[in-house]
Amino acid sequence: MNILLIGSGGREHALAWKLAASPSCDRLYVAPGNPGTASAGENVALDVSDHAAVAEFCRSRNVGLVVVGPEAPLVAGIADDLAAAGIRVFGPSKAAAQLEGSKGFTKELCAEFGIPTAAFARFDSLEAARAHVRRHGAPIVIKADGLAAGKGVVVAETVPQAEEALDMMFGGGLGEAGASVVIEEFMVGEEASVFAISDGRTFIPFGDAQDHKRVFDGDRGPNTGGMGAYSPAPVVTDEVRRQVMERIIAPTVAGMAARGTPYVGVLYAGVIITSEGPKLIEYNARFGDPECQVLMLRFQGDLVQVMLAAIDGRLDQLAPEQVAWSPEAALTVVMASDGYPGPVKAGSVIRGVEEAAGDGAVVFHAGTRLVDGALTASGGRVLAVTARGPSVTEAQRRAYAAVDRIVWPGGFCRRDIGHRAVAREAKARQG
Repeated sequence: MNILLIGSGGREHALAWKLAASPSCDRLYVAPGNPGTASAGENVALDVSDHAAVAEFCRSRNVGLVVVGPEAPLVAGIADDLAAAGIRVFGPSKAAAQLEGSKGFTKELCAEFGIPTAAFARFDSLEAARAHVRRHGAPIVIKADGLAAGKGVVVAETVPQAEEALDMMFGGGLGEAGASVVIEEFMVGEEASVFAISDGRTFIPFGDAQDHKRVFDGDRGPNTGGMGAYSPAPVVTDEVRRQVMERIIAPTVAGMAARGTPYVGVLYAGVIITSEGPKLIEYNARFGDPECQVLMLRFQGDLVQVMLAAIDGRLDQLAPEQVAWSPEAALTVVMASDGYPGPVKAGSVIRGVEEAAGDGAVVFHAGTRLVDGALTASGGRVLAVTARGPSVTEAQRRAYAAVDRIVWPGGFCRRDIGHRAVAREAKARQG
């Protein structure tokens, strides 16, 4: 089967790496891809916002499966348009992708179907939002309703900070995404990412992870798209996982089906484990980045067959070995350009990537470009150096050993990815 993967980041390189390993994959195309995905398939110059052009490409190349990596094409309805053209696509419809495309949509779904989440209110008016903040005080969470490339959430520790965030959003700082906002209570607990794959009526668990949003060691500095991740997440115990599946994922899948907008694809629940149990923070309608990198290193089944089973509504027919996971841990360290998450300068040369990709480590490309044969940085998050090991501690050691083989004066990384899990493992060893 010929497969088209849409996207160009580290998540897409990890997906390309796994899809290409499937016996079901004859040829893999990636649009637009990056230098890393070129090692797994063929990068193609395709305007993915032109859904008719994507459909024509699929027909001309006999593509039997399209996998959509990022959220923006899903929210724009690419899955609907390709399905209407008779092309199988892994990813939710435009209506179902509102789970990520609109914070308000998700909150209202939670209220309707009894899904545990933070208390919230939705506002289209700056003055009404300001009044709500002043009435409830801080800490408080301000969220742009729409897609904001990971920049639409502000955890305000003071009322002035909350008002500043509201001024920025309603003032057009996030474009259309900030025209409406959701204001939530601040929840206390440890966060984790829990994944499931749904076929519209049922679902299967698909791993869990924890990521590091802050840019600097010790979880300091501004939020980013993610500076690293590890899987499995020790905080997601068997009991926590059961509760997430029963109280959050199951009613979401059932609720979306009941509304006539069945969800088909990967469902990524950002959850917080509170004293009252796990609660939903938000949904994403695709794999996380960098969570996808660690999940793909641990997943031992045939990803293509799992995706096809989801599209065809037969997830419940998969055999256990088709959704098997390595008992080992995986950890990824994101290497970013100096200045990230602020403005960065592109073009710095990166050396040593091939040498780093050994001893069980895999280097996934994100913001890279080949210029006159040299690998250069072309964005904020540039590489995701990923390794597996019998423990998070060992996976961390192997990942940083690989990082240290890469020569890139124009980049940096956190040196403490996985610190929570490493501390838990050290405590367990001490008895």
